[in-house]
Amino acid sequence: MKGAMLRKLPLMITCREFEDFLLDYMEGSLPTRQRRIFEVHLAICRECREYLAAYRETIELGRQAFEDPAANPPEDVPEDLITAVLAARGGDPKG
Repeated sequence: MKGAMLRKLPLMITCREFEDFLLDYMEGSLPTRQRRIFEVHLAICRECREYLAAYRETIELGRQAFEDPAANPPEDVPEDLITAVLAARGGDPKG
């Protein structure tokens, strides 16, 4: 419903289109006109602002996770999750 409403506004994109442009926006590679349209959508759509904030936080957490490869995972990460991730990567869960 909301996407259809936004699509009728001039120079507007839907939430799905917003997501399609997200990586280019984050990398700063959107052409000026597309970036403006993206930012108008961002100003109007609370859900996409929240999605962008979560996306940025995920990237930052990923960076932090790889800053010190010898660091232990946070204590609140379930052991079975660590084991599953290591198994998927071909690593030894016992270290």
